[in-house]
Amino acid sequence: MKKSISLAKLLSVARGDTPADLVLKNARIINTFVGIIEEGCIAICGDRIAGTGNNYNQAKEIIDLKGAYVAPGLIDGHTHIESSMLHPAQYALAVVPRGTSALVTDLHEITNVAGFEGINFVVNWAQKLPLDMFFMAPSCVPATHMETAGAKMDASDIKKALRLPNFLGLGEMMNFPGVINGDKHVLSIINAAKGKIINGHAPGVTNKHLTAYVAAGISSDHECTTTEEGREKLRRGMYLMIREGSSAKNLDALLPLVNDKTYKRCLLVIDDSSCSDLLNDGDIDSVVRKAIQKGLDPIRAIQLATINAAEHFRLYDRGAICPGYVANLITITDLPKLEIDMVFYKGRLVAREGNPLFKPPRISATEMADTIRIKPFSVNALSIPAKEETFPVIEIVPGQIITKKRVERIKIEDGAIIPDIDEDILKLVVVERHKATGNIGRGLVKGFGLKRGALASSIAHDSHNIVAVGTNDYDIYNAIREIERMHGGLVVCSDGKILASLPLPVAGLLSPEPLETVVEKFEEMEKTAAGLGCLPPTPFALLSFIALPVIPELRLTDMGIVDVLEFKLI
Repeated sequence: MKKSISLAKLLSVARGDTPADLVLKNARIINTFVGIIEEGCIAICGDRIAGTGNNYNQAKEIIDLKGAYVAPGLIDGHTHIESSMLHPAQYALAVVPRGTSALVTDLHEITNVAGFEGINFVVNWAQKLPLDMFFMAPSCVPATHMETAGAKMDASDIKKALRLPNFLGLGEMMNFPGVINGDKHVLSIINAAKGKIINGHAPGVTNKHLTAYVAAGISSDHECTTTEEGREKLRRGMYLMIREGSSAKNLDALLPLVNDKTYKRCLLVIDDSSCSDLLNDGDIDSVVRKAIQKGLDPIRAIQLATINAAEHFRLYDRGAICPGYVANLITITDLPKLEIDMVFYKGRLVAREGNPLFKPPRISATEMADTIRIKPFSVNALSIPAKEETFPVIEIVPGQIITKKRVERIKIEDGAIIPDIDEDILKLVVVERHKATGNIGRGLVKGFGLKRGALASSIAHDSHNIVAVGTNDYDIYNAIREIERMHGGLVVCSDGKILASLPLPVAGLLSPEPLETVVEKFEEMEKTAAGLGCLPPTPFALLSFIALPVIPELRLTDMGIVDVLEFKLI
């Protein structure tokens, strides 16, 4: 990476007294400050922009853009890179050619598995990549008291994390009932980040509860699913993060809220994106592209993925093409289609025509490769005794990560509850995998559409125990055992046979394999899973959120069934 140059040299280039290192001439420059397009040159000195205009003709290198547009590098203001299942190095190879120059990632996935070992793993890798990774200290490790995680973080740990490089503030505060009701532990976490940015997570929170949540100093939310909810949160002073990821898609509902009065308070974000979507559709560029297709002005769409994110996170030298700003730039050949050609990181060309021009350091196959620890159990441990004729059922909501609470008449055999395949009511299991406690949560789910077999995953937000869904206990059991053997991953099993698998040995969340290899295996997983019935899109993504007890209405953790609205185990 280029080293920062002296201020004196930067000013000399800006004045025109010293030749620039690089000049991009004949550019149509997208000015994100005022939303206009200007024509001229961009002079770069080291890792900084020295100036713009038509007065820079001397440089060590000159690239004639021939009228191409130039925009600041894109910024994803809220994501979890672990959701891609890619090692940080492979993640950079996937997103940098797409124009992503910076991102803000909340590391609560890998932290819930491995604590500070997980944090340091990502931070150390980030320093080796041509991508600005900024971090939010995980606020909820674990997310609630109703699950078992691999680590715990208290207020002193938050303060420790905030002293690490590129940590900007406190990650999404998912325990919104704890905030609203003044839980002492939750408030101690918030106070530890006083004066920093505090991100929110408040699905369906409105009225006085929302007022209390905002009063705690929480400044944003990415969980809005309706126009009315987004409007209220904007009016309460929150930044509205408009999410369009692999699982949760809120662009249609929230984009109508973006207008001349509100757009400065809106950001486009990914939150969670699969490796397959990153390769085939793109990163934050895909959200910008969709927003343009849905009628948002292209320059405004770019503002929502550059300067708005930079200003919200106090990154005052990014998000615009301006003297003194970091030279993270993208060239665009077709603005309405957002066709990105060249990507510059700190003044250096790092990708072109969708291809990376950099090679990360070699990945070790043994990094964080021993995190699956399960207490031995038999298939009989998966049985659910039938005590009544009805039982609470988690119902999947298509296209969303929220669920519905249902109470259904159940199918009983030999005194135990069994799946009712005709009614699409399947067995759901969560097995604790961090401390070998022997905890096994058992429940029922509706909406997966399996007619035979089972799916299992060691990705289960946010504590990442092993979650499995299936039509019978034996396939569920075999799928879980295969995950244990692989030290983490995804599995499709039917008739006692493993039909497809994707090993994720890094913390049970990530693969060290190349992007294309992971995508090929992942797509084969989804294709194989689809053959077991009439499954919804992205079944493994849906499965990964079934154990998250901070998204309404009903969830399953290793401790049992959670009523999120009541915030208790039932």
